[in-house]
Amino acid sequence: MNNRINQLFAAKKENILSVYFTAGYPKLNDTGSIIYELEKSGADLVEVGIPFSDPTADGPVIQQSSHKALENGMTLNLLFEQLAGIREKVSIPLILMGYFNPVYQFGVKEFCEKCNETGIDGAILPDLPLDEYLENYQPFFEKNNLHNILLITPQTSDSRIRQVDAASTGFIYMVSSSSTTGKNQKVEDFHQDYFERVNKLNLKNPRLIGFGISDKATFNNACKYASGAIIGTAFIKSFNKKEPVTESIPKFIKSIIG
Repeated sequence: MNNRINQLFAAKKENILSVYFTAGYPKLNDTGSIIYELEKSGADLVEVGIPFSDPTADGPVIQQSSHKALENGMTLNLLFEQLAGIREKVSIPLILMGYFNPVYQFGVKEFCEKCNETGIDGAILPDLPLDEYLENYQPFFEKNNLHNILLITPQTSDSRIRQVDAASTGFIYMVSSSSTTGKNQKVEDFHQDYFERVNKLNLKNPRLIGFGISDKATFNNACKYASGAIIGTAFIKSFNKKEPVTESIPKFIKSIIG
């Protein structure tokens, strides 16, 4: 089955910009308009964060946005309601990203079916172990043409990276460092040896680099070692209460790829 993620990587080999934001932030009903503005402004891929009460892998900015979104009333059910009809307005790939607990509570089979129904192309569930996914959940994802995007880090061994590559069908999320999201890193702080080590493995799947990508310089540097990069914290920080997203989003995207 054709998937928009595969279409994107087939059509565009480099400088892919993926943008993450938390659903329900800054306002509960901003989800659809943020996705629309991101596509219009030049983002290639959007990761919609499912807010969770204990986002341990996230830095303070994303944690705060998650707590605020929950306070606003965001739930996974409501998110699917907000995404109904999104494909009438938006054609770029969409991914839901979050912790496994809300998905498990929703029902993994039901989650995959709902993603298929609403036009979601992939899911990133960092705390769902690869072995558990393969043993229990892979058929639900495959039946619904939903890619489970897996992560690797500088600590991931070559043999494990090959396992991740074999189990992946969209792209591999290459975590740039061992820290939480949103750390202020300089371009030279990235693990260049790790990027080069992974490049030498000649993996079948393309890769996007995430964590610590915050501006044009870090985005361009990451793109030297992968098909593109993911920006989350810096984008969420760019929301300005005095400025509507229709104005702030184009400015932010232009500052990265303009």
